Amino acid sequence: RITKADVIGHMNKAEQPAIKQYELPKSVVNGEQREERVKMSKIRQVIAARLKASQNTAAILTTFNEIDMKNVMDLRAKYKDAFEKKYGIKLGFMSFFIKAAVQALKEIAEINAEISGDEIIYKHYYDVGVAVGTDKGLVVPVIRGADQMSFAEIELTLVALGKKAREGKLQVSEMEGATFTISNGGVYGSLLST
Repeated sequence: RITKADVIGHMNKAEQPAIKQYELPKSVVNGEQREERVKMSKIRQVIAARLKASQNTAAILTTFNEIDMKNVMDLRAKYKDAFEKKYGIKLGFMSFFIKAAVQALKEIAEINAEISGDEIIYKHYYDVGVAVGTDKGLVVPVIRGADQMSFAEIELTLVALGKKAREGKLQVSEMEGATFTISNGGVYGSLLST
């Protein structure tokens, strides 16, 4: 591996003899450490274990479809001020995504199911996990009974769970049992995420 310091050093030498042998970079270059080991907090350890367990036990599939969001955007623009005035909260896109996901889960029951041994467990309830980024890592609080909620109830629940997540006050029971999970990478500038 050639570092910036190697290139600058090479350029600064008046006459550079031909390179005879490649030297491995030292663990410290110009006084800077190339690696740093930091012990993970308990929450990060749990997050890492859960993400890995999910990967090991779930059928991982990613599919992308482009959709026209104009009607949703128009509807949101039309009602956002009245919605905020009535409920004291902004009408975001996540409630639309959750409602759409729940409808799809009702139409395709296998997506809201799990395999246990030689049985498929079809779940007739819709507890939707919503990934929330915090300074301590990614957590996934669960909106219970999302199919029974209005847009306002979903938005209020999202804000309450997000606040608890950022304050580190989520209980383990509030992050367990999701039948389906949604993650919105758009807040980080992503176009697509897996």
